This record gives sequence, structure tokens and C-alpha cells, in this order.
Amino acid sequence: MSVIPMAEPVRADSPYRSYVYAYPHKSAYRPFTERPALADLWREEDVSSLSLYAHIPFCEMRCGFCNLFTRSTPPAEQVTAYLDALERQAGTVASALPTGASFARAALGGGTPTYLTAEELVRVYDLVERSFGVDLTTIPVSVETSPATATPDRLQVLDERGATRISMGVQSFVDSEAHAAGRPQKRGEVDRALADIREHARAGLNVDLIYGIERQTPKTWEYSLDTALSWEPEEIYLYPLYVRPLTGLGRRARAWDDHRLALYRQGRDHLRERGYEQVSMRMFRRAGAPESAGHGAAAGAPDHCCQTDGMVGLGCGARSYTASTHYSFDYAVGVGRVRSIISDYVGRDAAEFAHAEVGFHLDGEERRRRHVLQSLLRVEGLAVADYTARFAAHPVSDFPVEFAALAERGWLEPGDGIGRGAQDVGGAGASASGSSGLLRLTEEGLAHSDAIGPDFFSARVNRLMAEYEAG
Repeated sequence: MSVIPMAEPVRADSPYRSYVYAYPHKSAYRPFTERPALADLWREEDVSSLSLYAHIPFCEMRCGFCNLFTRSTPPAEQVTAYLDALERQAGTVASALPTGASFARAALGGGTPTYLTAEELVRVYDLVERSFGVDLTTIPVSVETSPATATPDRLQVLDERGATRISMGVQSFVDSEAHAAGRPQKRGEVDRALADIREHARAGLNVDLIYGIERQTPKTWEYSLDTALSWEPEEIYLYPLYVRPLTGLGRRARAWDDHRLALYRQGRDHLRERGYEQVSMRMFRRAGAPESAGHGAAAGAPDHCCQTDGMVGLGCGARSYTASTHYSFDYAVGVGRVRSIISDYVGRDAAEFAHAEVGFHLDGEERRRRHVLQSLLRVEGLAVADYTARFAAHPVSDFPVEFAALAERGWLEPGDGIGRGAQDVGGAGASASGSSGLLRLTEEGLAHSDAIGPDFFSARVNRLMAEYEAG
């Protein structure tokens, strides 16, 4: 399970304000006054290269750092009822898509999809392929797993059905650190799972690690990094730990921020020195490894991504994205509310899945903000020509204050007529419209991605998120 930190009030100058893994965040979604029909939302969309995401909201345990939509150890009959509902939803959603809809990538997430038995995993693959007319062995497919559930029988299903990427949240190879982060696993179980993945699956391997855990030191962090590297994973994600502000580490404020930042720099340098290329603040890919590793994927397939426009989500906890509307079911983290939402989901008939209920309509400004966030927080940066082609404007002209602040801090690479000073940035915005250059973060800017991202949130999104947290 990947690390999605909890929303929390933090110091304005903290480098860890919020992990921007999607924009707008789901806590900005609200019930639609008039529920739009899915067929209407998708009618004018380009459906030639869609993403498909199926959410399995079950885990064997709930980790202390997690705020994903999931519940632990559900009764077996609820799992069966959930898969029944998933099949009903898939049929309804497929019938709402325009003729000729085609999928270019897919992902199973959660929760932990491999919480399902091998037979249940087969059922998920079958219902997706049957409903959408897609052969999942021909496209990149990413699947989340955990040390306890990465068993040979499940991995055999993933391999036979063409999974190209298997991601496992290890968090730390030191048991005491994993326990301190709220994941009570045993090192032997982790080693067994990694060995089974390498033996029973041809997919590329991603390992998630966390830095900033209580009593974690540079030495123990290096140990976890080196142990992960010994498995030669195609990808490694390094996540900063986020916690509620008034407990334990949260009270240390600046000292803990400095500690996390130092561990990030250590991890970044350690991986780059050992042949890994940095893709974003969190993601590192082994040099030479294909972007969607494993069999079945077309050459040159794009990165796995479940946050792109043109994404069809299945299951409660899943989001769907058209160019102008993001939608899902209701969102919750608390156990009682999660169980209530799942209970509502499994009780629906097929027709009840034909409308979007909760979501967010993106106007032109919000689409611009989303484009900037999806590009700027990656190493390759924001291609000005792409932005201009889409929005008929220069990004600096649209967001002069935000880019001026980046330049003033020295977090924006000079180039394309854009210097480090605020005046230089302002001038570039006025004169470089249509330019084909790049807006890229410096190395230190990339390290502060979790502070930069929130600066591009709109006032509307900030207000909705604050109301959700307060409520």
C-alpha cells in the first residue's frame, strides 16, 4: 500500500505541507446538486487511450500512517458482495462510455488488492475484461500488494494475467521502525514476500520506503535503502512520514522537518549514486528499466499513472476523471463511515451506478492549476509549449505570483528567458507566450515539492478542504 499522508495543519514555511498526489484533493469533492449521467460526462471526451482503476478497499490491517479508503479484515461475505457490486458497476460504466473506448493502462489499488484470494483476483480480472472488452495482458497493469498477501498463488494469477508492475509498501526493513510507523510486520515476512515476487512474477517491482519515523537515524535509513537495493527493484518510492500535529513527532515541528529533509537528501543521493534516475521528489527508477516493466506491455508505454484525465474508476474509493469533472463515491477515513459507504455500495443495483454523485467540476482556471501541478513537480518540468497549446497562454502569465515566489526562493531553474528574480519571471510571462522552453524546479525546489504544490491550490479548493477537515 502506498503512503498517502493525512491532511494536517502545519507551519507555513514547512517543507511538508501536503502531498499533492491529485488535484483537487478528494476532500474538496461535494455531492452534486443534480447528479450528472455518466453518459453525458463522457460523451465529448477523447476515449481512445483511457486509464482504468479498480479499488479494492480491504486490507489485513490498517497501518498507522494510512488515510486511504479501506477497512481491515472484512467478513468474507462482504468481500463477495463487494465483487458482485463491482461487476454490476463495471457493466453500467462500460455501457455509458462512447463507442470505441479503448484502454492504454490499468491499475488495481486499495486497500490491498491481494487481500483477495487467488480465485477472487481471477474474478476481478475476468469482470474487467468482459465488461470493457479489454485484454489486460496487452497493456501495462500495476497492482498493489503487501508482505502478508504477496503469496505464490496470488502472484501466479498476477503473472498469468499480465501484471507489469507490482508495488509493495515495505516502509522500513527495521522491524522497530515499521512498528513505530504503525505497520506491525516481521522482517522475515517482508523477505519472503520479495523473494516470492521475484520467483513467481515477471513484473517490475516497486518498493515503498518511509523516512522520518520515530528514532530513525541516517544509519538505519541507509540500511533500509541498501536492503531494498539488494532486490534490484525497477522503482523505489521514498515517502516522508506525515502524522497528526499534536502527537509525538508532530510536536517537534521544525526539528522534525529538518530531520525529514536531511533523510530525503540522503536517500536521493544514495539512490542516484547507485544508478537510479529521479522522476519526482518521491519516485526513483533504475536506469535502463522500462517505464512499465514486465511482459505484455507495449514498447515505450507511458508511466503507470492513475491520476490522469481520461480515467475510469471502479469501486468505492475510486475516482474517475474527465477533462472537466472529477467524480467518485463519498470519501471517508474513519472506520464507521468507511463501513457505511461500503455497505451502501454493495446494496446498489446496476442502474444506481449510472450517475455521478460526489465530485468536482473544473473550470478553466482549475484545469490550468491541475496541468501545472501534474508537470512542475516532476524532474522533467513543465513544457511551456504544451501548456500554451492547451490553454493559449504562458503559465507564468497565468500564475505570476506563484512563479515569482519560486524564482525568489531560487527554486526555479533559470532558462527560456526566466531568471531567478521575481522581475525576471514577470517579464518572461509577458514576453514568452508560445515559447517552447521548460519551467523546471531546481534540485532544492524539487525537495520542497510538498510546500510548492499547495501554493498552486485555488482559494475555492483550499476553502472546501478546510471545511472538510473542520467538519
